[in-house]
Order: sequence, then structure tokens, then C-alpha cells
Amino acid sequence: MDVLQAVILGIVQGIGEFLPISSSGHLVIAGELLDQATGTRTDSGEKLLMNVTLHAGTLLSILIVYQREILKLRLQPRVCLLLILASIPAAAVGFTLKDFFERVFETPLVAGVALFGTAGLLVVGQRLEKNVFGYEQLTLRQSLFIGLFQAFALIPGISRSGSTISGGLICGLKRDSAAAFSFLMAIPVIGGAALLELKDVVTGEAAVSQDFVAALLAGGVTAFVVGLFSLRWLIALIAKGRLHWFAYYCAAVGTATVIWQLAVAVSNETASL
Repeated sequence: MDVLQAVILGIVQGIGEFLPISSSGHLVIAGELLDQATGTRTDSGEKLLMNVTLHAGTLLSILIVYQREILKLRLQPRVCLLLILASIPAAAVGFTLKDFFERVFETPLVAGVALFGTAGLLVVGQRLEKNVFGYEQLTLRQSLFIGLFQAFALIPGISRSGSTISGGLICGLKRDSAAAFSFLMAIPVIGGAALLELKDVVTGEAAVSQDFVAALLAGGVTAFVVGLFSLRWLIALIAKGRLHWFAYYCAAVGTATVIWQLAVAVSNETASL
């Protein structure tokens, strides 16, 4: 993987991690397109380390945009409990079924189909929103409910931000609170996912060359900068009630991806005859 590929993936991660269009799904699709365009296969070790770096970049974006809310958590033990509870479903599924998800779901076809699920969640969340209270007033049951949406988003193509924000709106959260709670939830999840992949790197399951350092820096910095702008833009759009805009995009990309993958399957089948 060269610097240009890393920058492209950084842009995809920076946009997809925050806008409700699924960064994991877009990374799977973009990675496959890049491999086809270059006629190569990216080394699995490089993919792992790049994923860690990209997630670290977008995590830093959250820490900067929501620094005030994060600092306030020192005086909000109940909110901390809500965030911990909301993180349990995704953490449990991620730790126990990580390999299964990577093996079964990380294909462009699955990501394309799952994007239709994201489109549906965005429309439903927008239509059922109540816009009543802040995340400080969430009940333990509602927090767990939103956490289940986050666990569901482990499937590439299901947007983590889109599903959890929609879950928050359905529970009655105000738009800005739904966004804030979603991204505060993201801190342990994104950090945990990066640590899981970093473990594979440290234990030797993901060996990389020294020439890959420049690509890592380019990808991480790009993900951070693009993520910063994407997150601020999304917050503004949510405040205006325009979350459903992204449903059209997800449906369009999902359709294009499914058609592309079916065409590839037919082509491969024909070539084997």
C-alpha cells in the first residue's frame, strides 16, 4: 500500500466514521476497488496496522470536537454509567465474534446489502424522533437499547453513527444530545477496536515493512483532518433535521455495489466454463 492509497482510505475513514454511511462498509468497498485498480492484493498485516492508524485519527477528531463534554464526565458519574452500559453489547460481540465477523461479513456484497439497512434506520429514526430530553436523562434500559444498535453496526455497511443516533432519537433524545451520546459512546468502541487490531500487530500476526511508515502517517493525518470537518458538518445537519439525506446516498451506493458484485460473480462464473 502506497501513500496515495493510504490518503484515499484516510478520506473514506474520515467521512464514513462520522457521516451515517458506514466507514467499515466503505473501507471494504474502497479496498477492493483499489486492489482491482492496482492489480495487487494488500498484505493483511498492512491492512491491520492501517486500520489501527485510521481509527486513531478519527478518535482524535472526537476528542477535540467533544472535549467539553468529555471533561464534564468527571462530574457526571451517572452519565459515565450510561456510556459503559451502552458500550457493553458491542464490546461483548466484538471480543467474542471478531474473527467471525471479519471472515463472514467483510465482503463488498455484504457491505452493499447492509447499506440498505443503514438507509432504513436513518429514515425510521428521523420519522420516530421525539426530540424531548438530553442524554443525561436517559434510563439504563434506553442506554442499553442504543448500545444494541451499536453492536448491530459491527456488520460492515451498517453505520455506527447512523444506527446509534437513530436509536437515540427513537428513545426521545434531542438531536444534539443524540449525536453527542453517539460519539461519546464511540470513544471506547473505536479505541477498543484499534487495540484489538494492534494486539495482532504486536503479537506478530501482522508484520509490515519500514517503507509502510509514510503511508501510515498519511492515512492517519488524513483521517483526522477529514474526520474533524465531517463531524462538525454532521452535527450541523442533525440540528436541522436532515439525517435522512444520507439514506438516499446509502441506498444508491448499496445498489451500485450489489450490481457490481453480481456482475463480477457472473464474469467469474463465465470465465470458469
